[in-house]
Amino acid sequence: MAAETNPFESLQSQIDDAAAHLDIGDDVIERLKHPERVLETNLTVELDNGDLERFKAFRSQFNGDRGPYKGGIRYHPGVSRDEVKALSGWMVYKCATVGIPYGGGKGGIIVDPAEYSESELERLTRAFATELRPLIGVDRDIPAPDVNTGQREMNWIKDTYETLENTTEPGVITGKNIASGGSKGRVEATGRSTVLAAREAFDYLNKDLDGATVAVQGYGNAGWIAAKLIDEMGATVVAASDSSGGIYNPDGFDPVAAKKHKNEAGSIVGYEESEEEITNKEALTLDVDLLIPAALENAIDGKLAEEVSADVISEAANGPLTPEADAVMEEKDVFVIPDILANAGGVTVSYFEWVQNRQRFSWSEERVNDELETIIVEAFDALVETYEEHDLDNPRTAAYVVALQRVADAYDEAGSFP
Repeated sequence: MAAETNPFESLQSQIDDAAAHLDIGDDVIERLKHPERVLETNLTVELDNGDLERFKAFRSQFNGDRGPYKGGIRYHPGVSRDEVKALSGWMVYKCATVGIPYGGGKGGIIVDPAEYSESELERLTRAFATELRPLIGVDRDIPAPDVNTGQREMNWIKDTYETLENTTEPGVITGKNIASGGSKGRVEATGRSTVLAAREAFDYLNKDLDGATVAVQGYGNAGWIAAKLIDEMGATVVAASDSSGGIYNPDGFDPVAAKKHKNEAGSIVGYEESEEEITNKEALTLDVDLLIPAALENAIDGKLAEEVSADVISEAANGPLTPEADAVMEEKDVFVIPDILANAGGVTVSYFEWVQNRQRFSWSEERVNDELETIIVEAFDALVETYEEHDLDNPRTAAYVVALQRVADAYDEAGSFP
């Protein structure tokens, strides 16, 4: 089953696949398959009723050869040591794929935030920020939002760090509220890059995006923004799902109205424009032109991949396809735009935010979106060039070939420090 697939092993498998096409020593490849350090900590927080509760938390710093560690913090019951190691590794190669000067990090707390009050979550967040304080910094490790975290949590971390350090340093974290030094365009960035990459893929494959049918699995920030933007490009969103189930209308529906319904009802299920309620599995296996998996890793394993009917997949989530699923997609000639390119908009605009914070100068949303589009298009072009030049089996391997070479070059150029 997909849930049994270890994401860290998936990452290492993807690196091995790319390394087979590069002239990089096995010793260097081995170094690039493991994190440099992982913090594992226990956070003890006072609840609103006065009781104490312990939460386990992690921060993985995978590789810093190309710049400061960069990566999100997620709050989820499924967080594990291997998960954050994998996610931090994917961040390394994501940043390298799009050519921004960061390494990779990732963090998480084992918690279901829906079960706690805002004040309890604030105390939990500030406790984690206190533990992270020696590791993070504007030139060391710059966290960001991830699953079940957002501007609110980033603002708390920023305030905790600045209070303890007795300084003002908005660039210590990204994904903040605009008033706290955030960047315009950041909230839409992951969904935007997902559809920009899809647009480029459709053009490369000589497919028409106008009128193309789209299914979105996961209707959180990345998923619903992707649905909204792909609808604006002329595609027809026919299905969407969240953790409670999904909706389907072969004639399409309004993604913005569907999100409004989700905000009010707590789920996309029951939206009035839906003709039929579907499961998450059905959302992933509909016969559509474009599938956007936008939930968690391991959504599609080898068995489920046999039922996938999409022509193109653009991965808004991190690691939604297992290596076994990738093998099936190759056989079925499905063009998979890998996560390390498709969802790189989030870290790219986080980079823009960091640059703005360092300069103490804000960009317009138009500039942010234009710069993001340029980076995603150039990264897609580099992927296609490598894909064709090396006659590779799939676009994911092409992206890792590009990224792995860039990280290895940075390591080689730095030399060895005893």
